[in-house]
Amino acid sequence: MTLTVVVPVFDEAAGIGPALEALAAQHDADFDVVFVDNGSRDGSGDLIRAFAADRGLTRWRVIDEPEKGTGAAADTGMRAAIAAGATLLARTDADCLPRADWTAAVRRALTTGGLRLVGGELVPRRDEGVGWPTRMLLRGAVHLAEAFGRVRAGNRSPDYLGPYLMAAGCNVGITAELYLAAGGFPRTRIEDLHEDRALVNAVRRVTRAYARRSDVVVFGSSRRVRAWGLKNTLLWYKDHAYRPEHVDIR
Repeated sequence: MTLTVVVPVFDEAAGIGPALEALAAQHDADFDVVFVDNGSRDGSGDLIRAFAADRGLTRWRVIDEPEKGTGAAADTGMRAAIAAGATLLARTDADCLPRADWTAAVRRALTTGGLRLVGGELVPRRDEGVGWPTRMLLRGAVHLAEAFGRVRAGNRSPDYLGPYLMAAGCNVGITAELYLAAGGFPRTRIEDLHEDRALVNAVRRVTRAYARRSDVVVFGSSRRVRAWGLKNTLLWYKDHAYRPEHVDIR
């Protein structure tokens, strides 16, 4: 089955190198990558193309989506992948580092695990100058947020076929048929809606075949924590209770 990884990109030229290296180092290299340049002004797309050409990564490509927003960019990438024949989809972000067995784990979960959507484990990166106590607090906060999500009114409805699952947009896998059946990521800006939560809730109206998988691991950036502090970062993910004027942290 054809797996495609989708990566939204906005002004990431200064920091995307480690993410490119992590994708190029995957043990299961049988996958395509669609990078969606969401209006970058720093040459991000050209940098990615040069990296792919230098490494002979002929299955990597960059497409453009001028409509601002992680939701719009992710949706454009997913639909482009499906149009090109992908049956399995995975998404990560340009500031994240998929573990070397990530594509293998996504493929395994969606083909032999009986799942149609998988939300992976999000672990803070260790190379951004954030100390281990803060990293441990962040890991605990992720699990606390999922517990809160189960009782959050917006995530409860008799229309849902299964319990709430927090599947971060930077570490999610989904079958192409389910992506289309659920309607895909809403084409929204990051400051307007958490598109990953919206996708999960749409999936919950379609199927119960989704789960968290601890073997699907991505190391996520802590740059919001460094910019805003831990409290404000957690409030941001709690329905944008903290919402500064500038939300595109680089």
